[in-house]
Amino acid sequence: MLEVNVNKSNAKISLFSKIINFRIGEIPIPLFIVIAAIIYLACINKVLPVDMIGGFAVIIIMGLLLGQIGSSVPILKNIGGPAICTIFIPSAMVYYKLLNPTAIKAITALMKTSNFLYLYISVLVVGSILGMNRKVMIKGFVRMFVPLIIGTICAVLGGMIVGLLFGYTPYKSFFYVIAPIISGGIGEGILPLSMGYSQVLTTSQDAFIAQLVPAAMIGNVIAIIISGILMRIAKKKPELTGNGVLVKTGDDQEMLKAKIEEKPIDFQLMGAGFLVACTFFIFGTFLSKFIGIPGAIIMIFSAAIAKYFKLLPKHIELGASQVYKQVSKTLTWPLLIGVGVVYTPWSSLIATVTVGYVAICIAAVASMVTSGFYIGKLMNMYPIESALVTSCHSGLGGTGDVAILSGANRMELMPFSQVSTRLGGAATVVLAVILLKLFV
Repeated sequence: MLEVNVNKSNAKISLFSKIINFRIGEIPIPLFIVIAAIIYLACINKVLPVDMIGGFAVIIIMGLLLGQIGSSVPILKNIGGPAICTIFIPSAMVYYKLLNPTAIKAITALMKTSNFLYLYISVLVVGSILGMNRKVMIKGFVRMFVPLIIGTICAVLGGMIVGLLFGYTPYKSFFYVIAPIISGGIGEGILPLSMGYSQVLTTSQDAFIAQLVPAAMIGNVIAIIISGILMRIAKKKPELTGNGVLVKTGDDQEMLKAKIEEKPIDFQLMGAGFLVACTFFIFGTFLSKFIGIPGAIIMIFSAAIAKYFKLLPKHIELGASQVYKQVSKTLTWPLLIGVGVVYTPWSSLIATVTVGYVAICIAAVASMVTSGFYIGKLMNMYPIESALVTSCHSGLGGTGDVAILSGANRMELMPFSQVSTRLGGAATVVLAVILLKLFV
């Protein structure tokens, strides 16, 4: 009897020890509860700073929790669960008024006033480019355009065919479902696309925004889910993936080994790398005013040129690469919380959704990804990475790229995905508006 009681006591101690030592992110659960309680009390008493401090506190605590849930739930964790949970649960919470107004104001200030999204993108893009192998970078930029163009054609044809099965005309399928998906996001795609539509059809721009936004969001969700499926395929068939490397070369093993080798963290170099990333972003914004090319595209190509011609010292490239890795590992889930709260209105997502509408979205994205997979294979690219880069053409701009690539744990592909999203999206907007004018 005594032995039974001792065993029960040991079992209780073991369970208690497991609970105490359980971590959300890197934070032990007791400390996590204390931090969350402090932030919550500050919110309900309206004393949470409505600035970067308050915004970061809210998105980090929510990002850690929802990211952990998304990576732990069976099935969901295999289809990009962390990205799905950190974007759409906060979006629904805002819609159903489950998120404190003070918290929303703080997150909005961080994302919009402080422009945290573009800071994140600039650090990821510049850091990943400067940390890349030059040979792979050049071949990747050159070769990715072929699967991108073919993928776009397949998306249009696949979406139209499925649309016909559900009673949608090719006109409606293309202009109101497919084009928004591949237009490059909300700010860079849907807004100029809706503006073009309103000018051609002499109708209020707001009416078109309400019709176009849901397609872009659903397409992005589908791409996130597919990215998780691709990650699962990559684990089962490692010969199909370069683990973040896009183009196959004769020295793959050497490059992968160099990629795996970790160099000592140097915080001073990280500070210099952070400054360099911000400077490339500012340079792109400045030059965009004079040549009319989006600042993000200028930032990408200027960083690639600097890398190719070795314009920056090696230690500065290392600093940019290290700060990129740090930000990618620690701030991706929190960033997606901000995306869900500020940039993903739940009401728009559910307003126009029908079975046929969703089927067209699925067909368009799946056709694009499938073609990217097989065309990449033919062009001596890794099929998984080629499919992922192509799928980013259906992402919600930089936010969509982050969500898609994080769903597959392939953030190294950010430079290629940005070109796919920005250039592919800009081309789609121009082409769609011209075609609409011809049809009217």
